[in-house]
Amino acid sequence: MAFESLTDRLAGVFKKLRGHGKLSEADIKAAMREVRMALLEADVNYKVAKDFCAKVSERAMGQEVMESLTPAQQVVKIVNEELVALMGGEEAPRLVIKNKGQTIIMLCGLQGNGKTTHAAKLAKYYIKQGRRPMLVACDIYRPAAIDQLQVVGKQAGAPVFTLPGEKPPAIAKKALAHAKDYGNDIIILDTAGRLQIDEVLMQELVQIKEAVPVDETLLVVDAMAGQDAVNVAKTFNETVGIDGIILTKTDGDTRGGAALSVLSVTGKPIKFQGTGEKLDDLEVFHPSRMASRILGMGDVLSLIERAQDAADEKLAEETAKRMMENKFDMNDMLAQFAQIRKMGGAGAMLSMMPG
Repeated sequence: MAFESLTDRLAGVFKKLRGHGKLSEADIKAAMREVRMALLEADVNYKVAKDFCAKVSERAMGQEVMESLTPAQQVVKIVNEELVALMGGEEAPRLVIKNKGQTIIMLCGLQGNGKTTHAAKLAKYYIKQGRRPMLVACDIYRPAAIDQLQVVGKQAGAPVFTLPGEKPPAIAKKALAHAKDYGNDIIILDTAGRLQIDEVLMQELVQIKEAVPVDETLLVVDAMAGQDAVNVAKTFNETVGIDGIILTKTDGDTRGGAALSVLSVTGKPIKFQGTGEKLDDLEVFHPSRMASRILGMGDVLSLIERAQDAADEKLAEETAKRMMENKFDMNDMLAQFAQIRKMGGAGAMLSMMPG
């Protein structure tokens, strides 16, 4: 699970604080040293970690905390609030989707970060909301890139626009006219990635933005890349201009530094997070929920949302009826396990529970 090591380190710091009836400035300074080390070990940007601890220390040394009957809990509360602020504040930043006309979303990033898969995930996310997205194959360089997009597009239930022999800016332009004819209101451009940042890649993205009125430019970055992900985001933002980030592999064994650093370094928020390999494994990024998970408080709201998405009301009614009639058997149990698997499995569910 992402942040597991950081969560354990912070839990240890707070446990020590709870052992004190009252907190002195020395106690808080010692705790903040440990918090800073925990953040740095989680691959958080040095300046971000330093500024974060300075803000927490300043607030924690105030009269309200020092004279509180539960000072340790007050410190935890402050850390939670500052974590939320660090990742974007209480309100989750959303994609700007037009009610009328077409919304154009361009995905960019380095090769191997999951752009094509997340283009399909994004399409499926908006199909569930009653939209009609269309995927556009602007990666004309990687072998089988178009084939891959067609496969995942079919799985997501979204049409895929291809135009062999054309350059990406021309493909994007013609895709808009095609989408208008077929009533597609969201156009998702899957652009080419590279193994490293290069001028040709950047200029091609700039040319696409000049050819079509892109509404949202989203950078797809791997959470497991840590500080490298933040540096990539900074370069893309300075050269191409991005509006937000899709952070992938947040379900993996990652230290999580990218999630805590990227907004402060680039000024651009994380808008979505990839939570698994399936096309349904895409969630809106909620800073407050992520902060709760980092502090071991769980993420019950996201768990409820997953349960609602996976729920089969007819199956639930039939199962309840069979239980009442004492007819519940192994097939029914298998169906229940399948429902749990749709929610990401027992491990994913437990990671969202408090404690």
